[in-house]
Formats: sequence, structure tokens, C-alpha cells
Amino acid sequence: MDSFPTTIRTPDQRLRVFVSSTLKELAPERKAARAAIERLHLAPVMFELGARPHPPRELYRAYLDQSDVFVGIYWERYGWVAPEESISGLEDEYVLAPAALPKLMYIKDPADARESRLVDLLDRVRSDDTASFKYFSDAAELGELLEADLATLLAERFDQSRAFVRGGRASVEPAAAASGPLTAMTPDAAATPPGGAPAPLSPADLPVPLTALIGRQHEVDDVERMLRRPGTRLVTLTGPGGIGKSRLAIEVADRLAPDYPGGTAFVDLSSVHEPDLVLGAIAQTLGVRDTGDAPIGDKLLTALRGRRMLLVLDNFEQVVGAGPAIVHLLTSSPGLTVVVTSRVLLRISGEYAYEVGPLGLPRSADYSDLDAITRIASVALFVERVHAVRPDFEVGPDNVAAVVRICAALDGVPLALELAAARVRLLTPAAMLERLDRQLPLLVGGARDLPARQRTLRSTIEWSVDLLGADERRLLGCLGVFDGGFSLEAAEAVTGPSGADAASDTLAVLATLVDSSLVSQHDSGDRSRFSLLATVREFALEQLADDALLDDMRERHASYFIGVGVAAELDLEGPKQRRLMQELADDHDNLRSVARYLLDRGEWDRVASFAWTLYVYWWVDGHLGEVRGWMDEVLAAGDLSDRARAIALYFTRAITFWQDPDGTVVQGLTESADLFHREGEPAGEALALVSLALAVLAAAEPDAARADDALETSLGLFRESGDVWGEALVLVTLGRVALLQQKVHAALNRFDESLELTRRQGDELGETIALNHLGWAQLLLGEPAKANADFAENLAISTRLGHDDGVAYGLEGMVAVAAMLGDARRAGLLLGASQTLRRRAGLYNAPVFSFHQPLVDRMLAGAGAGESPAAPAAPAPPAESGAQPGDTAVVFESALAEGRALTPEAAVAVALGEGVPAREGQGGE
Repeated sequence: MDSFPTTIRTPDQRLRVFVSSTLKELAPERKAARAAIERLHLAPVMFELGARPHPPRELYRAYLDQSDVFVGIYWERYGWVAPEESISGLEDEYVLAPAALPKLMYIKDPADARESRLVDLLDRVRSDDTASFKYFSDAAELGELLEADLATLLAERFDQSRAFVRGGRASVEPAAAASGPLTAMTPDAAATPPGGAPAPLSPADLPVPLTALIGRQHEVDDVERMLRRPGTRLVTLTGPGGIGKSRLAIEVADRLAPDYPGGTAFVDLSSVHEPDLVLGAIAQTLGVRDTGDAPIGDKLLTALRGRRMLLVLDNFEQVVGAGPAIVHLLTSSPGLTVVVTSRVLLRISGEYAYEVGPLGLPRSADYSDLDAITRIASVALFVERVHAVRPDFEVGPDNVAAVVRICAALDGVPLALELAAARVRLLTPAAMLERLDRQLPLLVGGARDLPARQRTLRSTIEWSVDLLGADERRLLGCLGVFDGGFSLEAAEAVTGPSGADAASDTLAVLATLVDSSLVSQHDSGDRSRFSLLATVREFALEQLADDALLDDMRERHASYFIGVGVAAELDLEGPKQRRLMQELADDHDNLRSVARYLLDRGEWDRVASFAWTLYVYWWVDGHLGEVRGWMDEVLAAGDLSDRARAIALYFTRAITFWQDPDGTVVQGLTESADLFHREGEPAGEALALVSLALAVLAAAEPDAARADDALETSLGLFRESGDVWGEALVLVTLGRVALLQQKVHAALNRFDESLELTRRQGDELGETIALNHLGWAQLLLGEPAKANADFAENLAISTRLGHDDGVAYGLEGMVAVAAMLGDARRAGLLLGASQTLRRRAGLYNAPVFSFHQPLVDRMLAGAGAGESPAAPAAPAPPAESGAQPGDTAVVFESALAEGRALTPEAAVAVALGEGVPAREGQGGE
């Protein structure tokens, strides 16, 4: 094959932008696109079918060959399929676009009637590592987006990058070369920080209640009917705290789960105090990573698009300002249904309200029929909860009147009944009733600004607390400072003095609070976790404020978790990594609370240091976008220490190294490295240099020499400081640069060095990164068996770690191997599964070092089996299959659809040869 010549433009020749879309439905958008292109003095290439001397396919192929940028605009229509053709002209234009052509894709939303074949095409677009895509709502917005995006793609960059990819590569198949690791760093590096980033988050299922739901059958039936009614997609369950809204929502969602093949999920918003954080909380629950490369709301929409899913949003009353964001989710995701629990209505369009009342109370003073009385909902719940503390308790003639009067005094509020039931261990019903009769009226009278049933619950909480000893009351108040739960160790450290006696006392006092139903306990792995219900926490914080202890406890809380970060910093890079990641994820709400506390106090040095110690956690767990927001606040403060500025510059620049039209990213990372150097912090300087190297490689005029110098300096600094984790990371990056220069054997050596270091360090996440890169290097050398072994090991470790990104990389590597060997069914299954995983996890930007699609395209076109990506294409289909290219495509497309319905677990089993591929409705679209 002849090599491509370097382009030399004549003065009159402008950059050409090919615009692909359907015609009638997007006529205003095509007009806006033309105007945007022409405002930049570029040349729009817009194919309009009409009387021309050439067949349409030949014409737009010729147009594409002469174009410099591909712009795709899509809405609802797939387009006309000509006789004897299998795909529409719209898809054909995308397929025929040269692989080296930058692709800017724009998808119009909402789209209530998007055709299924267009849905499939858009799924393919999302996995195209030469394409970026955005959503828009109207022609004006499209024009603004397109003009801004084109402005960053300068003519010089196009010429250099295309000459770099094409020049001097006569033996390289263009599709493989342009899409694989031999190309320059692409914007898709946005998806990962240096070295590739894992994503351990997994979508959360509904909570599994520990007790049966009592007395709510009628309400469950009502809400179920509402949700089954056509057009009902948002139901808000309202009522005071403790009335049972959350439990009712979980029961309804569990009953409806079979109707939602895309899944059901429960999002606890009790620890979210700002409306702007609601979408991030939903994304985190669904396993969508906030890596900072795109707005988390956009990633969430991508994860939800095409899914029929039910979300339960719990405790919404404190973030009602996020109501419009929920409306946007619903209008953009036709398959989404939302159940909200809130003390107040959201008052947004499409909302249906259901008020949750108290449990039924006895209506008669006739206590002779004990069976009938104990079947009344409030009495049944009270007795059932009493049995948890006194299994021998029975309702009889001597106590039935007291039990009924207790339920009536507590207005049938479930949480109040549970708190009272916990006291039956110490008080008979008669003694409890006497105390309630004496205290509740006084307590209720002190809170007249609250609704009646809310006053009842608050009074019951006060009554329960008054029955505690001084140590229990003090501990309960101090525990209110925790957000989202806490461990025993955290409670001991934050709420009291250190020492064995203090620890023993804390455990004993905490046990009393659990027995009193004021604190709940659950297990996370092999560790016990504790939490307070939102209403109890509110009461606890009020007590702290009344006792003038709130500021002191917030400081103790912050100091404890700052210490957790310092202790975890190095261990996050070694064999304790997996355990620490889980513990930090459990405490994420507390970590966020600490950052907010420090920011609000203007403690810039402390918040920067806190963020820096937990860098690996933010990166791996997908929170860099949130940290970037914190560091923007730090930079805006102005007067900073060198170290705080170095850290803030790193966090705000490193995750956007691919977007630097004005040079501010390179400038910021350079300054960050210099400041770390001035502070005598070699590891910080080295990390900033790694990101700087990636930024200069992704610049409009790539500077390979500067990148190489930065990486070599970084490697030396990591080695001098004994930072094995950093050394392994730089070796991988140096290997990437070697691949960029077609020095595959040199790259292989770098990846081997990195792998050896990660194994010595016990860094399993680093091991998966090295293995993935080794697999691609082996594939480039024409060693599919060795590549498959590396990808399989990466996949096995990533699965064990719950590392979604690594699972996707492993699946895609094995797709490439299967495609090279001509196994269309296996390639389709694994690719479909990977596409679904990336879409659901917010990892939809195609991976930088995964170039499976060109190999798949060659297989479908009939390339020979067993060839390396750099080998010339063969015209025949795989010899051993006896299949024609058309047969291969049918097998592949069928398997692709089947793969999209596989759960990740099933896909991994197929990839590793441990299971038979089967359809899994739960994982499907």
C-alpha cells in the first residue's frame, strides 16, 4: 500500500467540514451548522441528494475523502435505506469517514421516538475512539457548540496530526493505525488521569429491609397503581419524618422491579445538603464516575439513556432546589421513572403526590377480641418491634389497654412506635404509658411550629433521650456530627478521649443507643457501621448547638478524617489498597463534609493537603470532578501558600490536559511542578510532570522532546524519593510515548518494568494497567495468544477488585484478539458487553489505548485471520470459517445485540471461558 503524502495547502484552500444528518427533520440545525462553520471561515461540505452525474454513495465518498472534519448531527430518524442496501446513507457516511478524520457528533434531545437502528448507530458512535459527542436541544445551541468545538481544531494541528499518522507508514493499515495507540494522545484521555484509572463503583440495588412491612398493603397497592398508570413517571411520597415513606418506597420498588429490566436503585440523599450535588449522588449510586472530563449530569444522562429504570430518591426535602434537574433527567430519559420521598412536595411538572399517613389505630374501646386488636396496623408494628427486645412479650387482658393507648398517644407514627417499643425491655406498657401521659403533652407544647405528627415524633425522640443516662445523651449529640454513617473507631476518636477504657466505654454506650433504636447498625464487609436516621441526627445537632459544642465537634470530626487521609496516603499504593478503598468509600460523605467545613472556614492549606493525601482515592473512585470544584474555590481565594497553589493547580489542570487552546493547562502544570520543586516535594513535582508531558503531547503543536524530558525527570524524582507507585506510572507513560514513535519493543520493555514494580509493591490496580498495555503491545507484535493471556489476567484481577474500567479494557482487548482470529461471535458478545458497561459507568469516552474497532471492521470486511494490526489486509474471510463477509456480519451483529444484554459477570465468564453466553434481561437495555 502506498503511503499518504503530507498535505500542503494552497492559499485559497480552506479546511472542509463534512456535515452528516438527515435532511427534513434537522433542516434548522443544518442551517445553524452551516452558519457556524462559515463564521470560522471554514468550508461546509453538505451532501444534498439531487440531480448529479454520480451515484450518491460515490459522491459522498468523494466528499468525505476531501474533508478535514466530520460533523454528525442526529435526532430521531435513521434515514432512508436504498434498495439492495443494508444501511441508510446516514450510517454509510459515518462508516465511510476515514478513520483519521476527527469526528464531532451532536445528538438532539429530547427524542421520544428515536428509531431503533439509530439507537444502535449512536451506541457505536459512543465507542468510537476518534469521535467526541455532545447533546443539544435546539438549532441555536447546536450552532454555539459547533463553533466553539471547531475553534479548538486549528488547521495546523490537523495537518501535523494527519501527516504524523499517515506519513512514512506504507506497511500500516490506515484504519488500525489511525485508531490505535500509534496515534497521538486524543481528547479521550479525558476519561482517565495519567496511567489509566480504575473505577471500582458498582450500581447499588435496593436496600434489603431486616423486618417485614406491617400495615401498608393498601398504600403499596395505591402507589403501584399510580406508577402503572400511563404517563405517570414521577411520584412523590410526602409526610412527616418517621412516617414510613422510605420503607413504603422500597417495598413498591421491589414489587415493580420485574417491570424495569434496566434496574431499580435507591439513592439516599440524607447526607446531601446542596441541590447542585444531587445529580452527583445519583451518579455515584449508579456507579457513574465523576472524573471531571465532562459534566456529571451529561454522563448520568448517557448512563440512563435507553434504559427502563426505576429510581428511588430518598430524603429530598433538604434539596428541593434540585427539582428542575430531576425534570430534565425524566424528559431526557423516556424509560426512567422516579419515586421521591420528601416532607414537602417538589412542585415540578409531571409530579404526582401521595400522602403517607400514620398506621391504623383501634377505633373502639372494646378490648375483648385480642386477635382483632393485634391485627390493627399500629398495634401489630408495636408488638412486632417489642418482640425484638422481649421475645416472650404477649398482649393479654392485663396490658392490652395500655398497649392500645400507647399507640394512640404516638399517633400511629411508625418511628415513634419503634422508639417506644425499644423501652419495653425496661418498662411495662403501663409504666411506659404513665411516663408518656406525663411528658408528651409538655414536649409537644414546645414545638408548635411543626406539623402535629412531626411534633409527636420529635416529642418521642426527646422522651427516648430523656430516658438515657448522661453518657448516652452526650454520645448521641456528638454522633450528629457524622454525615452518612461512621465506624466504631471513628466514634471513639471523635467523641471522646483515647485509651482502652474510653474505647470500652464508647462501645458500651453505643450499644445502649442501638438497643434504644436511636442508632442503627449494619455491616460493610467485615466492619460494623452505624448511622442515625435523619430526624434523630437533626435532633442531635440541635443539642450540640444548644450546648455550644457544635464548633468543637466539627473540628474534631475534621481532624480525625484528615488523619485518616495522612495514614492512608502511602497504603493506597500497596497491598492494603483494596480494603482502604472500601473504607474510604463508606466514609465518602464524611470526607466531603470535611472538605466543605475547611472551605467554608477559608483554611486553604488544610483543605489542599487533605485533598492531596487522598489523591489515589479520588482518582480511583471517580471523584476528581468534585475535587476540582473544591480546588477552584481555593484558587479563587488568591493569597495562597506555594504548596496549596501547587496542589490546586494540579487538580484543576491535570484532568483537562487534552483541552488547552490557550495554553493555560500547560502553564498551570508547569507552575505546579515548579512550586512543588520549590517546596522540596519531589513526588508532587514528579506527578505534575507526568500530566505536563501528556498535555504537551496533546497540544496543537505536540512537543515530543519536552514530553520526554518531563517524563525522564519525573522518573528520576520518583526513584529518588522511593515512590514505587509513581515510578510504575511513569514507566507506563513512557511506554505509551514509545508506541507513539512505533518503538513497540521499547514500549514492551517499559510495560514489563512497570508490571514487575506493581507486583513487588502489591499494587493490583497498577498491575491491571501494566497488563492492559502489555496486551496491546503484544497484539501490535502479532502475538495474539500472548496478548489474550495479558488481557485475561487484567480482566480477572479487575473483576476481583470491582474495577469497572479495567473490566472494560480487558473485554475490549479480548474483542481485538477475537477479531484478529476471525471469531465474529466472540468479538460481538464481548464488544456488546463492554459498550453497555462503559455507558452505564459513565466511561463512554472510548479508551485511549484500545483500538478494537478497526480490527472488528477489518474482520467484517473479510481480512485474513491471525494477522497483526500492522499487517496488510487480506481480501478473503477467515479460511477456517468458510464464511463470507456478509455471513460474518450477520453473526457479529446478532452477537453484539446479545452481548449488550449480558451482565458484566456473565461477560467476564464468557471472556475467561468459564461460562456459556446467555441472555440476561437484568443487564439489558
